[in-house]
Amino acid sequence: MHHITVIGGGFAGLTAAISSAEAGARVTLYEAHQSLGGRARTADGPYRTNEGPHALYNGGPHWPWLKKRGLIGKLATLPPQAGARFRFHHGGRLRRVPPLGMFRLRYGVAPVDRDFAGWAAERVGEAAARAAANYTGVALFHHDPGQLSAAFVQERFRRATAMPPEAHYVRGGWGGIIDRMAAHARSLGVTIETAARVGSLGALPAGHGPVIVATSLAAARTLLDDPSLTWESGRTALLDLGVTTRRGDAFVVSDLDAPGWIERFTTQDRGLAPAGEQLIQGHVPVAPGESRAVGIARAERLLDLGFPGWRERTTFRREALSTGRTGALDRPGTTWRDRPAVVRGDGVYLAGDQVAAPGLLCEVSFNSAMEAAALALGARTGNRTRTAGVPRVTRAAS
Repeated sequence: MHHITVIGGGFAGLTAAISSAEAGARVTLYEAHQSLGGRARTADGPYRTNEGPHALYNGGPHWPWLKKRGLIGKLATLPPQAGARFRFHHGGRLRRVPPLGMFRLRYGVAPVDRDFAGWAAERVGEAAARAAANYTGVALFHHDPGQLSAAFVQERFRRATAMPPEAHYVRGGWGGIIDRMAAHARSLGVTIETAARVGSLGALPAGHGPVIVATSLAAARTLLDDPSLTWESGRTALLDLGVTTRRGDAFVVSDLDAPGWIERFTTQDRGLAPAGEQLIQGHVPVAPGESRAVGIARAERLLDLGFPGWRERTTFRREALSTGRTGALDRPGTTWRDRPAVVRGDGVYLAGDQVAAPGLLCEVSFNSAMEAAALALGARTGNRTRTAGVPRVTRAAS
């Protein structure tokens, strides 16, 4: 049996470990923290918050892979009436419907080398283009999505507006998926060591085999001493609230005047907060140089519109600023192929949500992890094409 080492116990690291073990390798996974999960951790306690709103999109390749192994678990069910509580902040007012013209941007092929704002405005006008770009902030976490590549934004706009919706939520939070993945990995013989920070590859034991680095790009840059491991990501203010239940609260407030998203997660999963309370999570992207307070103030204005009296009803509150932890962003003229490559040389491979692999949000982690596992196994067997049991990454257009 061949040995493969995985550094990082988040979604990408566990995917790589499981894929490698299923193909017959002995795998050791090192996680620097006490618990697994990375950004996919779910807080313990009465308010089960994720690190920002987390959705699992069923249109990606990870969905059938997780489902086949029984790793998704129970999904939260959205009540039919929730759609009537979806609100849009547009033109300074809370509205029931968005500008319908923006949905025309779902069709056609957007160019890679133009910014979304300019391309979209030519097709539907500036107002609808701006609304579409800001709506897509739910999957981009960027303060100005219109600056990004038109092709990159359009793909995310299509999927964020798909009907029926692609986005689903795991009952109990994303931590449940991580727990099931970890248990499955251990059942396959994967050795998982937590609180085990790897300072350098030279510190690994002899015979460690190929190494898959499945950490944040910043951590990989330090670990591999490779300054080229950089790619743009977002800066986002995160706000978590527990509030007492009030009839008539919104389900979602989507800001179309600027990127921002507020969602009442207990609408579909009552177990995320104590009885008689609701869990609200929001994210508002902030520009470079703007403080967390700027984003939180914008989030509070959205709360004022969709959740009257929320201040007096608040039972729990937490704020954070997420920097460089919300996935890759592609500027005009670039695609996922331009990001840091999976292959780093000398038996080292990279996986994560800012790596050269297609997909939306965690799908980038999944695709890069699957490719890293296949290449690591191929390096051990001398097979440089495809290893049995490990699917090939689909080279879809970004």
